Amino acid sequence: MKALITGVAGFIGSTLADRLVADGVDVAGIDCFTDYYPRPMKERNLAGLLNRSGFRLVESRIQDADLHALLRDRTHVFHLAAQAGVRKSWGRDFEIYTANNIEATQVLLEAVTKAPAIERLVYASSSSVYGDNTPMPFREDALPQPVSPYGVSKLAAEQLCYLYFANYNVPTTSLRYFTVYGPRQRPDMGFHKFLRATIRGEPIAVYGDGEQTRDFTFVHDAVTATIAAATRGVPGRVYNVGGGSRVSINEVLELIGRVAGRRPVVIVDSAQKGDMRHTYADTSAARADLGFVPKVGLEEGLTAEHKWLADTL
Repeated sequence: MKALITGVAGFIGSTLADRLVADGVDVAGIDCFTDYYPRPMKERNLAGLLNRSGFRLVESRIQDADLHALLRDRTHVFHLAAQAGVRKSWGRDFEIYTANNIEATQVLLEAVTKAPAIERLVYASSSSVYGDNTPMPFREDALPQPVSPYGVSKLAAEQLCYLYFANYNVPTTSLRYFTVYGPRQRPDMGFHKFLRATIRGEPIAVYGDGEQTRDFTFVHDAVTATIAAATRGVPGRVYNVGGGSRVSINEVLELIGRVAGRRPVVIVDSAQKGDMRHTYADTSAARADLGFVPKVGLEEGLTAEHKWLADTL
């Protein structure tokens, strides 16, 4: 395997690159270092890779890169680059999401049509495509009805992947990640904010009643599923990737108190537009096709993220 990873400096992208390089895979990574969160955090994600002989970094937007040259000797593409964040995707900022999530995906897919050596393109989609009216657990054949502009952009890119598979035989496989967490998690994500505040003795803002639930997935489990999709995923198919740790935010806060050894200080705020009430993945398709079985439970994963944060703050 010779891999191209887009969004390689991010949380999941850098963790995937670490795993692949450690397994002897030649990895080219591309990242444009958007200002969604501080660049030094992304550079720290890549610190262990930059001097490895099996890794090279291209700093560029996908739209501005020489994709023909990048793809010339690649066999697999992992498309993780995206503008993240549900709450920031409203209003004028939506044009950032259309450029980074939809346009960039179309440009990449178009380039892959001229790269016949590509055996699989794995696209990182999101549970945000489902919305609030989907029966639980969420199945891949449910009608997607996202409730945020971010979710709309991820679904649009996912549909582009299918279009290029159906019309140009681009071997795309999409993964709908469910709330990935762990070391290197973005600073805007819930666990990172909750753990950081608890370590510092600062208050935590909880939006709504805290009874909303999420299916949390440890990053190394997500990476395992992503690599499996590159070799075992069926082209044209979509797979849920969930960790099987569906709990409420209130339960998460109790766990954080246990992991951190101190009770979090909670401030209740109003629910936010675009936040889904519940998520819960049916992962039977990923289990059957990818052999995906999550290994890391929530308390173990939170302990790992707490240690990482305590060491970096």
